[in-house]
Amino acid sequence: MAESPQLPIPPYVDIRRSKRRKRTVSAYRDGERVVVLMPDRLSAAEEARWVETMLQRLEKQRSRSRVSDEKLLARARDLACRHLPEAPEPASVRWVGNQNRRWGSCTPADRSIRLSSRLQTMPQWVIDYVIVHELAHLLEPSHSARFWKLVHRYPKAERAEGYLEGVSAAAHLEMEDDLPPG
Repeated sequence: MAESPQLPIPPYVDIRRSKRRKRTVSAYRDGERVVVLMPDRLSAAEEARWVETMLQRLEKQRSRSRVSDEKLLARARDLACRHLPEAPEPASVRWVGNQNRRWGSCTPADRSIRLSSRLQTMPQWVIDYVIVHELAHLLEPSHSARFWKLVHRYPKAERAEGYLEGVSAAAHLEMEDDLPPG
């Protein structure tokens, strides 16, 4: 029985193989790129099949979780009313694809909030935490004790911080796997 022809792997896909990874294949978006993590032992044909599978899964996730900037702004207003009623109303809240080292950012001067598009596939309570974090910057620009007190009015703040730390740590470990032996 002949194998079906392999599709070429798109140029925006980074494949990261790991000797430590035994069975699982996972993928995530990193800005405009897609990173696929897989065991080192897979053949080229298996690699191509997994890349295709993971691209389909990511697209399905993205279409399910795509929330418009208008809905983000409405969500931010709702979260502000519930947790930070003294905060000025944000002028805009939008997704951006150029934040690879942070989850969100805020410019208090113009009351604009930007959220990393990497958050789009995460649970809503994690996205809400990042929104509350950025709303707190409208009241306190620095990461002072007052700032953290404001952020922790969000009931799932500690849980969301742990979740984001875990995501960051996992990405860091995967990057270490890609380094040549020292």
